[in-house]
Amino acid sequence: MVGFSIIFPLFPAMLDHYLFLEESMGGGILSRFVQWVSGFGHDILPSNPNFRLETVIFGGILGSLYAVLQFFFAPIWGGLSDRFGRKPILLFTLTGTAMGYFLWIMAGDFWLLLFSRVIGGMAGGNISVATAAIADVTTREKRSKGMAFVGIAFGLGFVLGPAIGGIASQWDWSASELVFFGMHPFSAAATISFILALVNLLWLSIGFKETLVPEKRSQSTSFLPALSKMGDVTNSDARRTCFTYLLYMVSFSGMEFTLTFLAVERFSFSPKELGEMFLLIGGTLILVQGFVVRRFVGRMGERNMAHLGIFIGIFAFIIISYAESYNWFYPGLFLMSSGVALISPTLTALTSLSSKESEQGINLGIFRSCGSIARSIGPISAGLIYFTYGSSIAYLIGAVWLILPAVVLFSVKQSAGTNRLVSAH
Repeated sequence: MVGFSIIFPLFPAMLDHYLFLEESMGGGILSRFVQWVSGFGHDILPSNPNFRLETVIFGGILGSLYAVLQFFFAPIWGGLSDRFGRKPILLFTLTGTAMGYFLWIMAGDFWLLLFSRVIGGMAGGNISVATAAIADVTTREKRSKGMAFVGIAFGLGFVLGPAIGGIASQWDWSASELVFFGMHPFSAAATISFILALVNLLWLSIGFKETLVPEKRSQSTSFLPALSKMGDVTNSDARRTCFTYLLYMVSFSGMEFTLTFLAVERFSFSPKELGEMFLLIGGTLILVQGFVVRRFVGRMGERNMAHLGIFIGIFAFIIISYAESYNWFYPGLFLMSSGVALISPTLTALTSLSSKESEQGINLGIFRSCGSIARSIGPISAGLIYFTYGSSIAYLIGAVWLILPAVVLFSVKQSAGTNRLVSAH
């Protein structure tokens, strides 16, 4: 997650860099793209003339590309790990991650950058294998606590990655003799990501023991994407939990994507203040998942805690919709982060608890793919609503949308704390 999120603060400068390269060579796909976007002829944030709509769409396209590829490949890697074991699939995909970052180091033109993102997105679907490995080594009673570790890792990566990317952006290797090898202003950040991937790969190869014994492995593997396989999930609770996650993440990812624009539009946030905003979000994710989920999920049960997270999210979006001062904006951010911190590990655990051991990888792959396709739909939809009707309407619609996953989740059976109390009697 650190290597993945390093690129976030670099998107604006990356567009300028590759656009300049193309124009110096007579134009290309980026030049035509900028001309097409500029043809709309309106400024999104008139009070911030340095803000470019092209940058938003450029970052959104690269982000959506990554999410779409994760959507297609998460169930593939998950299914293959059900059949051949977790470790070989993790080794293979982490090698792909390292290759993607290595290509980014030398991405002297836009097409090589795009190719590196394609490889990274394909390999990034291995989160389904990682969560399946956690499911292998945790008891059903402690499944949510185990999944909370994934949330903590995401939160830490979300905090550290952009900060490292911002620092690395100050090291421009393109002016040195290394430019012959395709070095560019972002090669330092790419190199850090590549080194992290190598460390991860080495750590996995030496320290990770296979978690899925041969007698528990599946004998069949399907390679269809998640939405086409949703109906094939044998357990109805697992299927509804995946659908709940899909609906929730459409709203959350859209609001998360437009949050930066709202902060600039209403409060004229500087890059430093935006970094502090993401620090608050990431810190809240770590705190809530590391303390609240791990300590109280056994008493509340996964479904109840997920419902609490959804209702907190609804309240948070309403607050942010009307927030015109820091006194409302920051509490809204805290509640928004708390909501997703409660939802992600508990819905993951519900999916796992509803699945047979031989189906952990494929079902969790479908679950993660639902999140990935939601992250490719949410930002585009929210961006269109935001720039057509304004930020307040966008966040109110996001709040109303969250009613849908709340309703679907009511049809999922309770587990963890409630079921253990029932079985104890």
